[in-house]
Amino acid sequence: MNIIPTQVSDVLIIEPRVFEDNRGFFYESYNERAFAEKAGIATHFVQDNHSRSTQNVLRGLHYQIQQPQGKLVRAIVGAVFDVAVDLRKSSPTFGQWVGTLLSAENKRQLWIPVGFAHGFYVVSEVAEVLYKATDYYAPQHERCVHWNDPDLAIAWSLTGEPIVSAKDQAGLSLKTAEVFP
Repeated sequence: MNIIPTQVSDVLIIEPRVFEDNRGFFYESYNERAFAEKAGIATHFVQDNHSRSTQNVLRGLHYQIQQPQGKLVRAIVGAVFDVAVDLRKSSPTFGQWVGTLLSAENKRQLWIPVGFAHGFYVVSEVAEVLYKATDYYAPQHERCVHWNDPDLAIAWSLTGEPIVSAKDQAGLSLKTAEVFP
C-alpha cells in the first residue's frame, strides 16, 4: 500500500496495492497489522457504515464531540469529493481542511482521525461510501459544522446545486461550533 500524507496533519490518503487482470481485481481494503506498521494507524474499528447517495448530495460536516470517531472512508460505487476539517483547537492546522477524490476506480481511502469533521459531495450519478469507525454512533453527541462556512472556504468543486439535509443545513459556523481541545 502507498501512504500519501496531506497538508493537514494526521489525515492520510491510502492507496491499496491492487491485483488486476482480465477476471477483475483483488485488494485488501483493510489489514490491521499493515495499517499499523505502514500508516501508523493503530486503532480498533467497532462499526462499519454504508451510505448510498445520488449526484450532488452533500453530506456533512459531521463529528461527535463525545465518543469521537476516527474514520477510514472509501467509495465502492461512483465517486465523491471527501473532506476532513481539523477541529482540534490545539492543532497547528485547526480550521484547515483537506479534500480528495475517492472513487470505485481509484480505490483510494481517506484516514480521518479523531478530532475532525467529515463530509463528502457526490460527483458521479450515484455513489456508495463505506467507512469504518473507531467508536459507535452516538446521536446525542453528534455535531455539524455548516458545509459552506466562509471561514473554512472549502473548494467543493460543485457541479450543481448541492442537495443537503435539513440537519446539515442547520450546521453551525466554525466560530460557534463546539470543538475539541
